[in-house]
Amino acid sequence: MFAAYEAIWSHQSQPLWVVTAASGGRRGGLIATFVAPVSIVRAMPRVLVSLSVRHHTTELVRHSSAFALHLLGEAEIDWVWQFGLASGRGRDKVRGLATRTGSTGTPILTSAPAYLECRVETSMETGDRTTFLAAVIDAAAAPDLNPLTLARLRDLAPPEKLARMDELYERDAAADAQLIALFRA
Repeated sequence: MFAAYEAIWSHQSQPLWVVTAASGGRRGGLIATFVAPVSIVRAMPRVLVSLSVRHHTTELVRHSSAFALHLLGEAEIDWVWQFGLASGRGRDKVRGLATRTGSTGTPILTSAPAYLECRVETSMETGDRTTFLAAVIDAAAAPDLNPLTLARLRDLAPPEKLARMDELYERDAAADAQLIALFRA
């Protein structure tokens, strides 16, 4: 079963997103690979975003009921290391990047090739993840948008960054497995 499951999804490479959020004077961000549109009503766009319950940014989204999604291009590959390889609990991952504050109070990365500013409508806990359903309230995209995907990132990543990514992925998968088992119990 597991091999079939992986075979079904292995041909798809999701674009990488930076999720930013702010609450109570704190800001944060993380790399997300589960982002999906969920509305066919053009005048009422909505997205689903699923974030690990253990991440600082997830806490910020819960408290603020808002976040921004930013697509990356190859030019923003360093953002993967900035937002994906260390926790934001002890530092502001957004510091040093050009930002503006969105209408929700969320930091918008102004040099991102595309962004969606979102307001949370509801959420669902699944043990290892919190899945947020959110209304898109603002958006912009460069005309030549070419998002960085996980597969392309793996092609471009220096060996030491790739090794660190894989190490963190395995660590997170082990922790998530425990949370899923608790949730199912």
